[in-house]
Amino acid sequence: MPATDPTTKAKFEQLRAEANAGNPESQNDLGVMYMNGQGTRQDFKLADHWYRKSAEQGYAIAQNNLGAQYANGEGVPKDFTQAAYWYRKAAEQGRAAAQYNLGELYDNGAGVPTDEREAEKWMLKAAEQGRSDAQNYLGTIYQKGKGNVPQDLKKAAEWYRKAADQGNPVAQNNLATMYVAGQGVPQSYEQAVYWSRKSAEQGNAYAQYNLGVRYMNGEGIAKDPQQAAAWFEKSANQGYPFAQLSMGVIYQKGLAGRPQDVRLARQWFQKAAQGGDPGAQQMAEQGLEQLK
Repeated sequence: MPATDPTTKAKFEQLRAEANAGNPESQNDLGVMYMNGQGTRQDFKLADHWYRKSAEQGYAIAQNNLGAQYANGEGVPKDFTQAAYWYRKAAEQGRAAAQYNLGELYDNGAGVPTDEREAEKWMLKAAEQGRSDAQNYLGTIYQKGKGNVPQDLKKAAEWYRKAADQGNPVAQNNLATMYVAGQGVPQSYEQAVYWSRKSAEQGNAYAQYNLGVRYMNGEGIAKDPQQAAAWFEKSANQGYPFAQLSMGVIYQKGLAGRPQDVRLARQWFQKAAQGGDPGAQQMAEQGLEQLK
């Protein structure tokens, strides 16, 4: 709602009165309204002011919000040590969002020493409360075997599945790649297609590309180059370099029902070369050289 909406403005004034009276929930909610510019002008510093008042009274939601202010440098100077301090206070009260955020800080060594065991501990607490992003993050920790947490592909697949079953598109794509490689699950292109499609239909560029590969190779599904090209194009339009590279090859050679078109091939190769992936860049440059 716009800031001038009477209902939103009335809510803002009510919260301000309650916040000034010391209500921690209202102080947090008032901070949210300042953060989002609802019923008032957007003001990160005032958001910080009210989050802090609420957080200092022990309100876990505000403690997590204040931690995010420090992590993002909104209303306060960016300070991951302070972010970790406030995330921990909320996490210890069982706030799943804060447990996830604190786990991420431990994984990245931001504001706290890098410690994969601590990252695992806090992600597990959040994951057990049903947060799909924590379940997926836990899956990546077990898949890679980071730091002092050993690789466990079966656990990785189990956590990816929990998140995937909740509709998390990143986890759905990750689970699909596990099925392609037979990591932690029996190898199955059919299951890879199933999970790639679920993720791709939610707009995940990696899954769109992977689904295109399955169609192009006829793996787990009937071979269909035109469908492959359609999914490559969706991914390429989101900036995924390998999908852009694939589109370049398709137009270079006139594949998948697309006409040969040197101009479009060059455009896609150029995009792939600028996409930031060294492998895709090298192949795209080779493609550009062939077009000369």
